[in-house]
Amino acid sequence: MRKIILLLCCAIISSITFAQTESEHLTFKGIPIDGSLNSFVRKLKTQNLIYIGKKNGFAAFMGEFAAYKNCTIVIKSLEQKDLVYQAIVTFPSCETWSSLSSNYFTIKDMLSKKYGEPSFCIEEFQSHSEPDDDRTKMRYVQSNRCIYRTFFGTSKGNIQLFILPQDCFVVLVYSDKINGEVASNEAMDDL
Repeated sequence: MRKIILLLCCAIISSITFAQTESEHLTFKGIPIDGSLNSFVRKLKTQNLIYIGKKNGFAAFMGEFAAYKNCTIVIKSLEQKDLVYQAIVTFPSCETWSSLSSNYFTIKDMLSKKYGEPSFCIEEFQSHSEPDDDRTKMRYVQSNRCIYRTFFGTSKGNIQLFILPQDCFVVLVYSDKINGEVASNEAMDDL
């Protein structure tokens, strides 16, 4: 009987400990998007990224993300409250549609495996007919007539993946739900 009570107590304690470590915030590189900018920067510095600097509520890093080298990572905080609410990754610029679309679809596939099917997705060129060659597709991207955007909604926040027109690179944005609402409420107070 003592062993059963002891095992029951251990099970309760471990479930309480697990519940306390499970974050209610969206994570970026395994780190909850929460807390002060300095605290988040300290945690990201342990991820083998090159710290570029911090200014006006933003912190920037360079390094590898999801097996892609030379990515830029920007962490956004609500400066008035020193509260991190967003992480943005820009992947290296591409010169061809095949490499740009490969980056987009590879990352989209990885996100789908982790978060499930996207909540919203649009992938189109703004033309009467689908461009059929790499060069034409890149001209559409460069002239802002290419819309490739995928949105994943989770209970902890949102993840957006898109091709940035004109600059020809893929962008990934993690927005924490709780802290994003704080940032939105701050903006609404200004109106």
